[in-house]
Amino acid sequence: MNSDTGFLNRHVVPALTAVSDNIYLAAIRAGMVSVVPLTIIGGLFLVIAYLPVAGWEDRIKDFLPLLKAPVTATFGLLSVFVSFAIAYDLGKALKQEAVVSASMATLIFLLVQLDIKPDDQVLVMDNLGSKGLFTAVLIALITVRVQKFFTDQRLVIRLPESVPPIVYESFLSLTPMIFLVLVFWLIRYVAGVDINAWVQVAFKPLVFALNTLPGILVYALLVAVLWSVGINGDNAMDAIVAPIFLQYLAENVTAMTQGQPLPNITAYGFFTTFVNVGGTGATIALALVMLNSKEPGFRKISRLSLPTQIFQINEPIFFGFPIVLNPILMVPYVLNALILTAATYVLMDLHILQRPFVNVPWTTPPIIGHYLVTGGDWKSAVWGALSIPIAMAVYYPFAKVAERRRLAAEASGHATGA
Repeated sequence: MNSDTGFLNRHVVPALTAVSDNIYLAAIRAGMVSVVPLTIIGGLFLVIAYLPVAGWEDRIKDFLPLLKAPVTATFGLLSVFVSFAIAYDLGKALKQEAVVSASMATLIFLLVQLDIKPDDQVLVMDNLGSKGLFTAVLIALITVRVQKFFTDQRLVIRLPESVPPIVYESFLSLTPMIFLVLVFWLIRYVAGVDINAWVQVAFKPLVFALNTLPGILVYALLVAVLWSVGINGDNAMDAIVAPIFLQYLAENVTAMTQGQPLPNITAYGFFTTFVNVGGTGATIALALVMLNSKEPGFRKISRLSLPTQIFQINEPIFFGFPIVLNPILMVPYVLNALILTAATYVLMDLHILQRPFVNVPWTTPPIIGHYLVTGGDWKSAVWGALSIPIAMAVYYPFAKVAERRRLAAEASGHATGA
């Protein structure tokens, strides 16, 4: 075990940590997280509008347009908020004026979303929602990077320090803003390049793959393996996949409001709710298995961690047993992620379970979260309840091996980790 973990610590963990800590990926991750409350608010109104209660649709039909307004104001403008949030966070990381960074990125993003006609100019609303997410991300990164370059090269207008700070800072952004507006205006309207279309084509293979069973299984494997070597797999991967899962969710919301079948299985909420049952790797099951363990340490950690795992927080058991860099417990940890991913995908693909269309906080307890994220599907709640004993069955033989090893080590006077 020491040779295995030693290799991982020397060669694998440092490289993965460097990727996880990259400031650009961190900015994307922070930006995507910051818009989650908006989707939760929009989701609440969506739930009210489409409560799974007999006759509700007829009772609410006169108020339906009013209930849809907050949905449009959140999901319909997701890309605008994402562009602002990512640029703000990256601006702070690169020691720029963050509000100016965010404002410039939002300006450029809106600039390229105009539909210019001989007698009118209008914003293309579809591109302000989920369809423009990848464009928003790229523009935010490019804008702040250009701002940083102009600042570092002193290609900015510097006023005397005696002027008010807000005036001083606004003039600092003038030259990079002029440059960015000119460049994107030339690309979008003089050269006639549809930036949104090009970006969507570039990301289409990844967008397609993550809504397939093989694609989501690869993602589940990567997340679980990253966690297994001590890196927050969800955070590390979020910068790449969050825009895609959020796009899926927005498309499901649109389909729901239009009375159409929901197109996406792996929308935002699929993984956090149906796979991360009681924490990544469904570790609430491990706590239940070892709740009355013969080994005092395992028993104590299980009992202490169980209350936090009800709210999907599993660090106490993850680092307490530990699971991280522990070959015995890493195996069921990864297996549970793959089993729950595959089983849930198949059940949704067969339309036995409703697909996600409501975003709920990731700390929502299992079963309740299953029910809410699917807009009140009782079968999803039942599946959430069944997921826990399934995960317990996977953990059980490995947990008992770890328990026997720990007890044997204690009996010989050389107590070590499992």
